[in-house]
Amino acid sequence: MHGPPLVGWLLVVIGSATGVSCLLRTRAGCAAAPGERRTARDEGVMGLGMAVMAVPSAALREPAWGPPLFAAAFGLIAIRSVILVRREPHRAHHALEAAAMVYTALLMAVPSHASDGMADMSHGTPGIPALTALLLCYFAAYALWTAARMLPAAAPETQAAPTTALLAAPGLATACRISLSIGMLAMLLTM
Repeated sequence: MHGPPLVGWLLVVIGSATGVSCLLRTRAGCAAAPGERRTARDEGVMGLGMAVMAVPSAALREPAWGPPLFAAAFGLIAIRSVILVRREPHRAHHALEAAAMVYTALLMAVPSHASDGMADMSHGTPGIPALTALLLCYFAAYALWTAARMLPAAAPETQAAPTTALLAAPGLATACRISLSIGMLAMLLTM
């Protein structure tokens, strides 16, 4: 990642925590809706992929094949999500999120011209400014819209074990989506 190392490590923590919690939601007792296990699996992969991509370049010398591998993997996820949009309309967001990950993976391959700790957003950032701005606006709006929908919801009473109850909490899936959107915002800003 081209941005400051602290931001990179924070994204590693957020992406890892989100990825693991999403993958834990795939357990049989946690995912109630028919496509929810598949969605949780995709979100888990997205979170873990975000964590790996966010490791600061100062800490780990990324191999030359890293960005193309990320681009190919997230490209496949985007194609799969587009195929599933007809049955599961929320897959359109997953497709856009995976496409944004492809975009950031491609930007990772471009050498940074910014100074070590401070990224100059007007001169040192690779990529297409209009596309980056559009993606930033989308993920900011999605995070705010999703968070607003989460506010009035009341948690239902459950009799399950504490760990299972936490993983099956209705707001956890929404929190994962918000976390991934905020992570995408941070990745796009630091590219």
